[in-house]
Amino acid sequence: MNLAEQIAAQCGKEIPQCTNHELYEGLLAMVQKEAMTRESQEGKKKVYYISAEFLIGKLLSNNLINLGWYDEVQAVLNAHGKDLCEVEEAEPEPSLGNGGLGRLAACFLDSMASLGLNGAGIGLNYHLGLFKQEFEHGLQKETPNPWIEKKSWLIPRETSYTVQFGRLAVRSRLYDIAVTGYRNRTDWLHLFDVESIDEGIVEKGISFDEENIAKNLTLFLYPDDSTEAGRKLRIYQQYFMVSNGAQLILDECVKKGCNLHDLPDYAVIQINDTHPSMVIPELIRLLTMRGIDFDEAVEIVCKTCAYTNHTILAEALEKWPIAYLKEVVPQLVPIIEVLDDRIRRRFPSEDVAIIDRNDLVHMAHMDIHYGFSVNGVAYLHTEILKNTELKKFYELYPEKFNNKTNGITFRRWLLHCNHPLADFISETIGSGYKKDAHELEKLEAFQDEATLRKLLAIKHQNKLALKHYLMETQGIQVDENSIFDIQIKRLHEYKRQQMNALYVIHKYLEIKKGHLPTTPITVFFGAKAAPAYVIAKDIIHLILCLEKLISEDPQVSPYLNVVMVENYNVTKAEKLIPACDISQQISLASKEASGTGNMKFMLNGAVTLGTMDGANVEIADLVGKENIYIFGESSETVIDHYAKIDYVSKTYYESNADIREAVDFITGPKLMAMGSPEHLTRLHDELLNKDWFMTLLDYEDYARTREQAYKDYEDRLTWAKKMLVNISKAGFFSSDRTIAEYNRDIWKLQ
Repeated sequence: MNLAEQIAAQCGKEIPQCTNHELYEGLLAMVQKEAMTRESQEGKKKVYYISAEFLIGKLLSNNLINLGWYDEVQAVLNAHGKDLCEVEEAEPEPSLGNGGLGRLAACFLDSMASLGLNGAGIGLNYHLGLFKQEFEHGLQKETPNPWIEKKSWLIPRETSYTVQFGRLAVRSRLYDIAVTGYRNRTDWLHLFDVESIDEGIVEKGISFDEENIAKNLTLFLYPDDSTEAGRKLRIYQQYFMVSNGAQLILDECVKKGCNLHDLPDYAVIQINDTHPSMVIPELIRLLTMRGIDFDEAVEIVCKTCAYTNHTILAEALEKWPIAYLKEVVPQLVPIIEVLDDRIRRRFPSEDVAIIDRNDLVHMAHMDIHYGFSVNGVAYLHTEILKNTELKKFYELYPEKFNNKTNGITFRRWLLHCNHPLADFISETIGSGYKKDAHELEKLEAFQDEATLRKLLAIKHQNKLALKHYLMETQGIQVDENSIFDIQIKRLHEYKRQQMNALYVIHKYLEIKKGHLPTTPITVFFGAKAAPAYVIAKDIIHLILCLEKLISEDPQVSPYLNVVMVENYNVTKAEKLIPACDISQQISLASKEASGTGNMKFMLNGAVTLGTMDGANVEIADLVGKENIYIFGESSETVIDHYAKIDYVSKTYYESNADIREAVDFITGPKLMAMGSPEHLTRLHDELLNKDWFMTLLDYEDYARTREQAYKDYEDRLTWAKKMLVNISKAGFFSSDRTIAEYNRDIWKLQ
């Protein structure tokens, strides 16, 4: 039976008669069947990657690429009048993550399978995700984001566990999603759900009864932490995840011959950020229940668990009141207290205690003390951890600390989302880079004019594709001949979307004064703000007001436009990134752990405008100063400002007329008439009186550097060389390289 016949048989009708959704479901079933044939039990030791988020994106095309089926399926569909890209549009995007943390976890699972490593992900099966973002009256509105259909990538399993909380017990159910490696084995993403889940309890927007644990436990990712009930629900979720995960791990290991005393020979658990930290006391509890002495159980866990730190922000390192834990997971509290006591006996300093004087349990501290490895996710990030944020721990355990610079699944972010560029690279240097991303370096030898013009043509083609997509999905008209200047990432003050918006105001005012840009500029934003993050939502409001103001101004809109992409997700990133000219990576130096969007953009030929923060440092080292636009104060200077508490935003406001004009425009008559005075005034006052992430500190250098980038863009061939160098140097940021390093230095799988 040929492929066309297989698809028709799976769909129950001939291909031309199938809807796109029927073709999607048919191909889904075929992929799942093939994936199971590539499942492997090879490898005595297995890595379990536990994470609150897995932002896996749509899976059909990615799986077809990894299975080696993509071209053939595309050809068969085309021959029958169908388009694989349109079939993919019928697929809902799984609502299992939010930002870089979850996208990284998804990339890592892909690379584990692609490298043939025995691994699995462990997380939760969120029914409604974070939320679906809608814009209403210039404000973010949150609504549920359901994604689970009757036929989905979720495979129900018989595995089920009882998880006991303080006041109730719930029964879990395991669902698996196949993770196909590139021309290699299939691993699994294990997602636990609660059998008593009830989507019907969701009321207006995303509100629901936060205390009805049995019905709400796996509804939403990151419940609102502005309420006590919401904070406790996060603890319920985290314990549900790690208790199920720990039981699954022990059962799998015992089944393979483990006697539990030798657990580290069979399992390594990678704790992705602090959300899964309770796996440490939970494993100790389960081991003692199975007959292991407490002291030995602690020793076993210390040799099994490793911790990845993803943040320098102190507020993002979770600290839970012991009173909450006594209510939600009372069985863990005596264990945590013993673990804390052991540390206090060895190291009296309060700074490294697990339970502090305010009865807060520091999850990261527990991970560091009772894990065998602590890694940062970019060179600068790891150095800051060692030298400042976690210095006292580094002094105690220098041997535990190591760096693993993040990476991306370049097959998804090139082969999948940028077919014209992928085809061009294959024609130019061959297809070896699909397996080994370092081969992209061969591109650097091709800097002739014909090659450079081909690159520019591909970029224009991708801009046109984005233009059509935005018109179809949001009714937005963009100019494909403008500079596409893009900032897409989670909305947070440290990422400084507000600085980008201030520049837009400045540029708007300059155009009003008659200073016109040589090439029109389109500034794209895509971001969700946490529902309780007031200032972040104010920034979104400002951006939406600017979008409306400029689009309605015939004097300005031919030269400058703002586009805020609604409900930014992986699918929309796959449209935006290939079309980007300038990649905005403008976080305050020392605050972004790594970033991975910066890597996806450079892989697709965008040039970075950024601070020396996170992985921007390594990008700058690789591409050279002439192929990146760096601005802003150094991380050392910023850290010193925080230490001395000597940054005063009003000083910069008063001494720089451009800053003063842009900041005051926020509460000027035009925006106040168009937007919400409450939101705009609060943001204005925040910038003027607090500005915790030092927007105004870097603004002048940012504006100057951005103008230089726009000027350089006019020399198209020189700009194309910058594009070429960025693409050629992106191979280092393959998650295959990152995972190989994790395995070499931490997991040590055979």
